Amino acid sequence: MAIELQTLTDGGQRPGDVARGIAGFLAAAQQSLDIAMYDVRFETDAGALVLASLLAAVQRGVAVRFLYNVDHPGPIPVPPPPGTVPDAIEALPVPTRGVAGIPDLMHHKFVVRDGDAVWTGSTNWTDDSWTRQENVIVTIRSPEIAYAYTLAFEQLWERGEVEHTGKVDPRPEDVGSARVRAWFCPEHGEALSHRVAKHIGKARERVRIASPVLTSGPILATLVEVVNERRCAVAGLIDDTQVDEVFGQWRTNGVSEWKIPLLRGILEGAPFSGKTSTPWSPTSVHDFMHAKVVVADDTSFVGSFNFSRSGERNAENVLEIRGEAVADRLAAYIDDVRGRYPPATPPGS
Repeated sequence: MAIELQTLTDGGQRPGDVARGIAGFLAAAQQSLDIAMYDVRFETDAGALVLASLLAAVQRGVAVRFLYNVDHPGPIPVPPPPGTVPDAIEALPVPTRGVAGIPDLMHHKFVVRDGDAVWTGSTNWTDDSWTRQENVIVTIRSPEIAYAYTLAFEQLWERGEVEHTGKVDPRPEDVGSARVRAWFCPEHGEALSHRVAKHIGKARERVRIASPVLTSGPILATLVEVVNERRCAVAGLIDDTQVDEVFGQWRTNGVSEWKIPLLRGILEGAPFSGKTSTPWSPTSVHDFMHAKVVVADDTSFVGSFNFSRSGERNAENVLEIRGEAVADRLAAYIDDVRGRYPPATPPGS
């Protein structure tokens, strides 16, 4: 199939099962692998499967390059900091490039294989990502979409920092029976939020959302209008712990307080569930609700992008997929997962 989806749930799969899928994608490379990964752990048994496939690709002459995030000096609780050890990445027998979070994170999780296939989504290469988090993996076979990802990769590789990257036009491409656009931040961050908001605003049958946090102004404003006017069936899923952290920031900084009643209205007016994840620490289990998906009728947005203001400034990627089969699959996934958790707690309640 031209577009394949894999959905992950907390406790729903073993790390080795996910790792073998990634290793299989890498193993099919014949010419090149360009990897951009926010958080990587090769030290576990499952991580070793991915590492072995990567090293085998190098041994058979595949050109491999590896981009990774360099720690940001500022306080960024959402998304939580990565656990990647730069020395471990730099020790790989491939060209590597640490990308400084200027102004914000290199938050990608994608691989371009042979210029004609892309592995992407919300999933980092860690055991917790593969077993304790809700995540989505998308594999897409399209030279045109792969070329867009290659352009985004090259910009980060050349600059070594996030600022002024993502300058790739989100051109529509036919992939199987679907119509697909690849979006990249930070260049198109604000435009992407407005694009998502536009599709939410014109939806007439359903809107489904899974995102750790919801802080994008255009999306919040449109979503609260849709919920209040009951235009269509709206439901979703957030990470309650991370939303509480963001709410605390809003109350103290004074700049974003206007968003509080919007988010409260959404969570009170539509059936949103909230996962109470473990607060982040270097040694805690990282069991965040980590999927980042919006479905509006038959159009889906899925990738690494939290639907947040900070996400607009990160290096992020999102696939906009217009296709009924993909939308049905992702909407069913969100409904299944939100059924596992209690109603979300509105900020300040």
